[in-house]
Amino acid sequence: MADRSLESVSLPLEVRARLAELELELSEGDITQKGYEKKRSKLIGAYLPQPPAANGAAAVRCRLQHSEGAARRMLRTANIGVCDIREAAARERAASTAGNRPLFYFRFGVDQALPQERRTPVTPSSSSRYHRRRSSGSRDERYRSDVHTEAVQAALAKHKERKMAVPMPSKRRSLVVQTSMDAYTPPDTSSGSEDEGSVQGDSQGTPTSSQGSINMEHWISQAIHGSTTSTTSSSSTQSGGSGAAHRLADVMAQTHIENHSAPPDVTTYTSEHSIQVERPQGSTARVAPKYGNAELMETGDVQQPDPNQPKPEGAQMLAMRGEQLGVVTNWPPSLEAALQRWGTISPKAPCLTTMDTNGKPLYILTYGKLWTRSMKVAYNILHKLGTKQEPMVRPGDRVTLVFPNNDPAAFMVAFYGCLLAEVVPVPIEVPLTRKDAGSQQIGFLLGSCGVTVALTSDACHKGLPKSPTGEIPQFKGWPKLLWFVTESKHLSKPPRDWFPHIKDANNDTAYIEYKTCKDGSVLGVTVTRIALLTHCQALTQACGYTEAETIVNVLDFKKDVGLWHGILTSVMNMMHVISIPYSLMKVNPLSWIQKVCQYKAKVACVKSRDMHWALVAHRDQRDINLSSLRMLIVADGANPWSISSCDAFLNVFQSKGLRQEVICPCASSPEALTVAIRRPTDDSNQPPGRGVLSMHGLTYGVIRVDSEEKLSVLTVQDVGLVMPGAIMCSVKPDGIPQLCKTDEIGELCVCAIATGTSYYGLSGMTKNTFEVFPMTSSGGPITEYPFIRTGLLGFIGPGGLVFVIGKMDGLMVVSGRRHNADDIVATALAVEPMKFVYRGRIAVFSVSVLHDERIVIVAEQRPDSTEEDSFQWMSRVLQAIDSIHQVGVYCLALVPANTLPKTPLGGIHLSETKQLFLEGSLHPCNVLMCPHTCVTNLPKPRQKQPEIGPASVMVGNLVSGKRIAQASGRDLGQIEDNDQARKFLFLSEVLQWRAQTTPDHVLYTLLNCRGTIANSLTCVQLHKRAEKIAVMLMERGHLQDGDHVALVYPPGIDLIAAFYGCLYAGCVPITVRPPHPQNIATTLPTVKMIVEVSRSACLMTTQLICKLLRSREAAAAVDVRTWPPVLDTDDLPKKRPAQIYKPSNPETLAYLDFSVSTTGMLAGVKMSHAATSAFCRSIKLQCELYPSREVAICLDPYCGLGFVLWCLCSVYSGHQSILIPPSELETNPALWLLAVSQYKVRDTFCSYSVMELCTKGLGSQTESLKARGLDLSRVRTCVVVAEERPRIALTQSFSKLFKDLGLHPRAVSTSLGCRVNLAICLQPHRLGKLAEQGTSGPDPTTVYVDMRALRHDRVRLVERGSPHSLPLMESGKILPGVRIIIANPETKGPLGDSHLGEIWVHSTHNASGYFTIYGDESLQSDHFNSRLSFGDTQTIWARTGYLGFLRRTELTDANGERHDALYVVGALDEAMELRGMRYHPIDIETSVIRAHKSITECAVFTWTNLLVVVVELDGSEQEALDLVPLVTNVVLEEHYLIVGVVVVVDIGVIPINSRGEKQRMHLRDGFLADQLDPIYVAYNM
Repeated sequence: MADRSLESVSLPLEVRARLAELELELSEGDITQKGYEKKRSKLIGAYLPQPPAANGAAAVRCRLQHSEGAARRMLRTANIGVCDIREAAARERAASTAGNRPLFYFRFGVDQALPQERRTPVTPSSSSRYHRRRSSGSRDERYRSDVHTEAVQAALAKHKERKMAVPMPSKRRSLVVQTSMDAYTPPDTSSGSEDEGSVQGDSQGTPTSSQGSINMEHWISQAIHGSTTSTTSSSSTQSGGSGAAHRLADVMAQTHIENHSAPPDVTTYTSEHSIQVERPQGSTARVAPKYGNAELMETGDVQQPDPNQPKPEGAQMLAMRGEQLGVVTNWPPSLEAALQRWGTISPKAPCLTTMDTNGKPLYILTYGKLWTRSMKVAYNILHKLGTKQEPMVRPGDRVTLVFPNNDPAAFMVAFYGCLLAEVVPVPIEVPLTRKDAGSQQIGFLLGSCGVTVALTSDACHKGLPKSPTGEIPQFKGWPKLLWFVTESKHLSKPPRDWFPHIKDANNDTAYIEYKTCKDGSVLGVTVTRIALLTHCQALTQACGYTEAETIVNVLDFKKDVGLWHGILTSVMNMMHVISIPYSLMKVNPLSWIQKVCQYKAKVACVKSRDMHWALVAHRDQRDINLSSLRMLIVADGANPWSISSCDAFLNVFQSKGLRQEVICPCASSPEALTVAIRRPTDDSNQPPGRGVLSMHGLTYGVIRVDSEEKLSVLTVQDVGLVMPGAIMCSVKPDGIPQLCKTDEIGELCVCAIATGTSYYGLSGMTKNTFEVFPMTSSGGPITEYPFIRTGLLGFIGPGGLVFVIGKMDGLMVVSGRRHNADDIVATALAVEPMKFVYRGRIAVFSVSVLHDERIVIVAEQRPDSTEEDSFQWMSRVLQAIDSIHQVGVYCLALVPANTLPKTPLGGIHLSETKQLFLEGSLHPCNVLMCPHTCVTNLPKPRQKQPEIGPASVMVGNLVSGKRIAQASGRDLGQIEDNDQARKFLFLSEVLQWRAQTTPDHVLYTLLNCRGTIANSLTCVQLHKRAEKIAVMLMERGHLQDGDHVALVYPPGIDLIAAFYGCLYAGCVPITVRPPHPQNIATTLPTVKMIVEVSRSACLMTTQLICKLLRSREAAAAVDVRTWPPVLDTDDLPKKRPAQIYKPSNPETLAYLDFSVSTTGMLAGVKMSHAATSAFCRSIKLQCELYPSREVAICLDPYCGLGFVLWCLCSVYSGHQSILIPPSELETNPALWLLAVSQYKVRDTFCSYSVMELCTKGLGSQTESLKARGLDLSRVRTCVVVAEERPRIALTQSFSKLFKDLGLHPRAVSTSLGCRVNLAICLQPHRLGKLAEQGTSGPDPTTVYVDMRALRHDRVRLVERGSPHSLPLMESGKILPGVRIIIANPETKGPLGDSHLGEIWVHSTHNASGYFTIYGDESLQSDHFNSRLSFGDTQTIWARTGYLGFLRRTELTDANGERHDALYVVGALDEAMELRGMRYHPIDIETSVIRAHKSITECAVFTWTNLLVVVVELDGSEQEALDLVPLVTNVVLEEHYLIVGVVVVVDIGVIPINSRGEKQRMHLRDGFLADQLDPIYVAYNM
């Protein structure tokens, strides 16, 4: 791009040529930016004027240094390099020297444009270099426009002072693959994508010229009676994400946040939190949406329209009629008749010349040969397939034509053969592989057309993939086909008397052209014989074709413009077609121009891409003369971005005889065939139509000539007039098809004979979308004939000229504004892409997230670009699109070179790319998500209402007939039972009594990992062992009664004996999990902490752990000298104690229960003797435990209900406990279930981690377990012991998995415990026949609640399967002696039924208080001693810290009362307050785990108002980046939250405690301390 300062200087031609060459080298990456600048300044230094004043230069230099310093500081966070600032400063300097012109402006008229693109001729020696360059993808640039590039650079220059505050994603080294350049083959972007659905580019930098604009501005102002300009306002966009703690500091230093030390709260919409990102002045801001009422608040409401948006103001348009289709006397009555005429009158006349890859004529097909061969094909199709009685193909049947792009002659013969046989040809691309992207959809089309025969050429047939037996395999989704080769040598000669029946054109189908839709589906457009003929006639008239003209065709001859001109219209007029295959264009881009000169061709059919390549390649080829051309048809002239190719081509080739009026852009669509074409005129004074339109206006569908904001404009050229014999109008693209106003953009519709008639076999779709009846504003149709939708967006301008601004397929409607994918591509490519991505390998599409379309850009990255380069480019693309289009990009992804799915012709397969993106199989190497900046339709943050007073609540409940939410278990006082243990107040007394009355009754049996008995204890053995331990504590430990003793034992019998030994000695035991031998460094400090916090005077353990505590590893982890005395119980004294301690008061301390909560809090609760005995009695009554019962326990025995069941219950109730340490299941997952089966156990207890281990580890082994005799049919209750919301998915999959082994589906239930009360609910069941002997609890019920209501602390029951429904399982039956009430955690007032509140509990076995709280001494005593603020204010309650609700069910329990079910929603400590609403981590985690098959586990937490999602990846590290968009999408869709940071880690990184609960706070600490060793960390902007 020549600098502005050069415009006032005339450079010699050779300097310009050298500059253009340098430009090319830079674009292809052959030299660096620095090298380019150096060489360039050397070349032009002598010609530049000196700066007018030294102080101006000094000011620039000073500003530059300042900017550079800022840039270096920000490099890490903003990743926008220093060189941009230099360039921008240089540009400003140049602008100021060039006569103080504004920095950016537009030029019109060809004469001002400089012919920069002079090149040296292509010699054979350099053509290989061309080939190499071509394949590197820089030539394929349809979307290049210097004006646009300049606008983009200007927009970026405005951003240069303030950068984007987002840190670079961090990536594990193994993910950063450095590709060796030698071994690397660049992707071939040449492959002639047709329209590719992708964005393939053309046209390299020559300035846009807009001659004479037919005074577009004047026309528009007339159309709308004085145009209005929309008001503008500056905007602030949210910028959220930030990195791990130490990176945050860098960002904070640079971002502009008023009065805030914390990072911005990206979850709220208050303006004082937002970071300002500057926009160019004068751009219209995206207005923050207005929100509706509270009902809409929950559903992500629809945005209100911007009151300042431009609206169409013109009169209603009138349909435009094309000229009359002239009747020429010698026009043939059908195309077959034309072929017959030329084949017999002028058999020697050339019809088609094909070229080889060297550009030499390969074959000349004459009209005589075409006629005889087509007849031969027709005869063979009808008579040689199948049998005489049962021919395979009859007239009217469909057959497919599969021909490669380099064999137009064979295709032409087959096509006319089908027409003569009255068979319908369906031309398609050659399938390259069995899994070709999109080929499956082609197969569906062939199937629906009933195709059974495929016509192909010999060479193509040989090249198709074959099975080992030599047969062509059936392609995926294709019907079974008979492949029929059409070469003459394989065909029988028709008998002399056989002649094809040539009729006049009628309404029978002539051929079916396939069309790929936006969603990837393929439709067939049927074209009748009369439409085919009329279309040829209309083209002949519009293009002024005459007999024997020569036409050069570079386009695909199987469809669209290439087929209509090069195969059909040419035969009608006996023209000679020179067909240039794509393979030749790749080797020699000038070949088509050379052929025009060689054959003195009158017409050429090209795409803007072909013009661009010729530009790059022409250099100074001497012998080019284009004066013979009277018409250069630009097939993609309707693409607004083709204009720069046309202008550049004209600039360069005008000196070679090319006339301006020869360039004829045309618009076409599969449905409407040729929509419009610019006519070749003889009057060179009449300039073509131009319009410089405001992109902002276009997004609202309004035509405005850009007035003040020269950055975001779209220059469009006309595509000529309506076709002869056709009527055209434009209708509103959505809603009722009303005629547009004169200044409104709409979908162009055509009413003519020469259009497609329907989508084959889809009459409904044809009626609804193919055909349309345009309506006037009064509501009546404008004609009784249907119009055909063209799929093109545009308007009819002054003088009846048709202008196209884009396609319906490329339309993305974001927040009510329409953006075109091509425009976005053009902007992305204007950000100096050649260094980082391949031009032409970039896809733009939209995905629907949270009720709106979101823009996604995917590009192929060059292998030699660094992470920082790519990230910098991505950041700049976002800024450019935000400035030019005022729209946020949701996701920008870079994939490795050559990995995007291709269409058969090599372009990007857009719908397939979108599919891969949505299913997480794209495998990008860089991703940048920007949900904070572009999701503007989140529901309004919830405003907390002032609290309602107690009286109002009571009145409200009375009026609505709701009862206060309270429930209780059975009353202990009224239960008649012959419980002998009730006589004793203390457990130590119960054990002594059992040792006397039933000394040999086995209380405990411990199993090892092989399932055999490792140890067992009878009543008397336990009693004697406890006595010895008591002696040891008194004699060796010198302990007094009331001293605390830490018991550090593995799960087993020793722990139980030590516990009772402490009770016998009057000491207070504390059970502590021993350190893990393989992980001392992290587990020993917790042990040390509990020992210190519990103030233990002594530590009892086994000999093995004793050694471990004194080991070198232990010394490295903690200070071993500060341990209290350690007693080894493997060596016990032989004597008995003089007396066994008996507490004086039942309220004295029995033991301390320490545990670390999921929020990382260590809390010890005090359990009195009275509470312990009451607890054991309650469990005994609920589970009906007697000495004759056996219970299997697979739990950790260190705290809560697990400890009580393991150590205490057997002594109190006398039943036998079969103990299975959960750690043994790691070596033998079936151990627990085999033990349950072997011992015929009826009641068993486990944890979620045990259940998960069995579900995952035994999933595939149920058959072999059945064979081993595993039988679970006797299990009456299987209770999961937990302190959380029941995991319904896990319990259901466990039940389902082991149903075949006899497990009753209703046997599995859950319990609820917490710190203040170790067991509130425990659910045993009544199962069928067991009801009489079994317990008397009703079945657990499941309800479905609305997740959105829960966020507002409301409970709304919904049907199963309704959107946003969350299944909740009852948390077990309330234990005897327990009362529950639901209270408001803030006001402490009681709540009504089905209201969400905190669960408060009153019971004789409540803990009596916290012993100490490590690190938080201020924790209120009101956890244990709370009173309601109104209602029953006398009862003392303990607060569980869990949110839940009560619901009275229809079920009745044993005493005929209706059963109250308790549902737990989650812990108050864990709940996250985001956007004023309460979220439970588990709900977000469940959604995330569902998002992708490779996510095995997930944990979420908040950090400075950002939501951080950590996912464990079970798959290759290449999949890590696929997860980022999926995680962001699912959380937005289901929870209306924006994820701030996505962290992808290895399996096992998320810490889980022994109860199977996630330790989210530990994870958060690890994240902030950078200890997770993540695979990838993405910071969403």
